Amino acid sequence: MRTRFRCLVAAGLVAAAALLLVPGAASTAPETRTGALGEDFLWGVAASGFQSEGQSPDSNWTRYIEANPGWDRLGDSVDFRSRFRSDIAAAKNLGVRVFRIGVEWARLEPQPGAWDPAAFAYYDDVVSAIVAAGMRPMLTLDHWVYPGWAADRGGWRNPGMVSDWLTNMRKVVDHFAARNPIWVTINEPVAYIMHEVRQNGTDADQMLDRVAQAHNSIYDYIHQVQPNALVTSNVGYVAGAESEVNGPLMDRTADKLDFIGIDYYFAYEPPDLAAATTPAPSGMWDLPVRPEGIYFALQHYSQRFPGKPLWIVENGIPTENGAPRPDAYTRSEHLRDTVYWLQRAKSDGMNLIGYNYWSLTDNYEWSSYTPRFGLYTVNVHTDPTLTRIPTDAVATYRDIIAHNGLPAGYLPSRPPAECRLIDPPVSCTAPVTAP
Repeated sequence: MRTRFRCLVAAGLVAAAALLLVPGAASTAPETRTGALGEDFLWGVAASGFQSEGQSPDSNWTRYIEANPGWDRLGDSVDFRSRFRSDIAAAKNLGVRVFRIGVEWARLEPQPGAWDPAAFAYYDDVVSAIVAAGMRPMLTLDHWVYPGWAADRGGWRNPGMVSDWLTNMRKVVDHFAARNPIWVTINEPVAYIMHEVRQNGTDADQMLDRVAQAHNSIYDYIHQVQPNALVTSNVGYVAGAESEVNGPLMDRTADKLDFIGIDYYFAYEPPDLAAATTPAPSGMWDLPVRPEGIYFALQHYSQRFPGKPLWIVENGIPTENGAPRPDAYTRSEHLRDTVYWLQRAKSDGMNLIGYNYWSLTDNYEWSSYTPRFGLYTVNVHTDPTLTRIPTDAVATYRDIIAHNGLPAGYLPSRPPAECRLIDPPVSCTAPVTAP
């Protein structure tokens, strides 16, 4: 399995784990209905610290940007750091119950053993604003970013990285546990590993072991401080290869997950079809999107962990600078179709408890502002005011949340994809259908 994992990294499949997630199948089955997901269903929005705050301190990722002249500069990003109150108010207006954001290690501990009180105060204000708006904070401890001094020590190549990481994260847990957050320890670990392999020459297997150790250790600590906490480390689902890509990680962390956090975005594309594609996709907005695949992602983990709660921690659809997609799929259509498949999964007995839209606003997508995922679009390059402009999905999401689901009789706006384009082999051996 370790050799297979290394090969997947080298082949680029791991990149899909974070940025090229998988699609599904289609269906009719039980008629969807208002409130089908249950009155306790946790609707949410998601963002990360580094991608949205702007003006980030020295870190591995500020250095990666500097080392890649062809990448967009980070700058102010969408300036969540100054505008968090209005962004949180926008989320409240949607009716969401959960707001996910990252707590950046590089801000909190700019020098080894020296924590910045002002940084903690900033995150105190963010968390307080979320709670005051009637939402529960979902806090990500590590969304791929660590301080520059940790990078100087080698990052995850350093045998002391786990200890350094835990020292900071325990302080974060101690500081915020009283606010009863939901915790994401490490965002998409396999994608994190892929970036560190490419940008920092990190050994994939070694980092996998260390990341799993970090997660397992902080999981235990969180439950000491906050006994009833919900803790996960979300995976970037890869259709057709999920067991190979994320399986080694899940083998190491399965006993330390209170719910399975799943990030799901893009459809599976068979190698023969990808090789024949002309021209090659120019960006994420050219990749095939089939929301029915989310059903198979949920099914995969409901079968691996029977009865364990499932949560879609990230899901969305990219456009190129906010322009219409080549496939003409709108953000609103995609959101409705996705919720249809969530309701199908729930009605088929999968223990789905929550869904986060990625993301509330556009942000920095790990080298570029061109891919736009936001419910609110922000023209970073052309609008110095960074105005939040609602997309068609804002009203759609608000309506879905208000009615706790889609109206009875709703059917997906797109017909089911050919089964080999969803999540083979299961999407062909046990397909679902939509009329």
